[in-house]
Amino acid sequence: MKRRSLLTVASAATVMTLGGVGYAAHRRGRNPYYRGPVSDHFDGLRFFLPDQATDKSLPDVLRWQAKREREPWPKSFPSPFPADHPPERVGALRVVLIGHASYLVQVAGRNILIDPVFAKRASPVRIAGPKRVNPPGIALGDLPPIDVVLITHNHYDHLDGPAVARIWQAHQPLIVTPLGNDAILRGYDDTMHVETRDWGQSVDLGDGLQVHLTPANHWSARGVRDRRMALWCAFVITSPRGVHYHVGDTGFGDGSLFREIRARFGPPRLATLPIGAYEPRWFMRAQHVDPAEAVQAFRLLGAEQALGHHWGTFQLTDEGIERPAEALTAALGAAGLPPERFLALRPGQVWQA
Repeated sequence: MKRRSLLTVASAATVMTLGGVGYAAHRRGRNPYYRGPVSDHFDGLRFFLPDQATDKSLPDVLRWQAKREREPWPKSFPSPFPADHPPERVGALRVVLIGHASYLVQVAGRNILIDPVFAKRASPVRIAGPKRVNPPGIALGDLPPIDVVLITHNHYDHLDGPAVARIWQAHQPLIVTPLGNDAILRGYDDTMHVETRDWGQSVDLGDGLQVHLTPANHWSARGVRDRRMALWCAFVITSPRGVHYHVGDTGFGDGSLFREIRARFGPPRLATLPIGAYEPRWFMRAQHVDPAEAVQAFRLLGAEQALGHHWGTFQLTDEGIERPAEALTAALGAAGLPPERFLALRPGQVWQA
């Protein structure tokens, strides 16, 4: 394949990872994932967050790709933390970053995976697209028994279909995800136990654990013609160890999402928030917070502790690999917050309470 053709494939794979192209958003057609009643955030074909514009036009995408000022990343960015070998069960709360936006959460005797991605590329193709620059912080074969898998949305850096299929075959977990994503997942293994929910709905996991689906300023797509045809979400996990608010991807918006979480659930014990994939701001602001906005979200939530993810594993946008952590340190200093209150996690790093 010629270099120019390979670069074109790589750019297309990056765009699909980030959510497809907005020019398809106004075409009418058939939703391949979900059929349900019209609501205040579903028009019969596509989902949307009221008063939140996230679609970019094809000219916007081409402008970004043509005028990119992307800071180079190293080919390898190994974590200073060794690969974790988690215990089989934990009575308290133990959280480890697998990489990018993938976590293992062990709480109250349950093992929960969030957005597990083990692929070498966050891409619909194997030969191009964002490539992993560090190995997973837990090897797939070293996972403890998995009870629940939570998937926030269907972008390739959050939904790794082959990995979820392998986890299902090895552990038979309950899989919880927003409306429409079950059709995508069952395309990888039609025996999966997938339960879908809408924003505002919950799944009772038993023994005092519940998972609640809440809105995020984001979107969904697996290609260029299915934008916003499956729902996306953030998760709130309530347990005997407190409230854990997890956001896979979101824009800050007017901050109301975070105020509403605090009003409904109280100040979280833990907030896991994205801090990367935010440049250029004119293109990314509506759907990805930057570190300063993540600190604002942390303060609006009133969270006791925050952990930062969505940086340092896949280069999706233009900022350098260490810029999110540096910007987070600066934002915390400007807010008068001690750095240990909001940690920029690396793969294999463990936080416990």
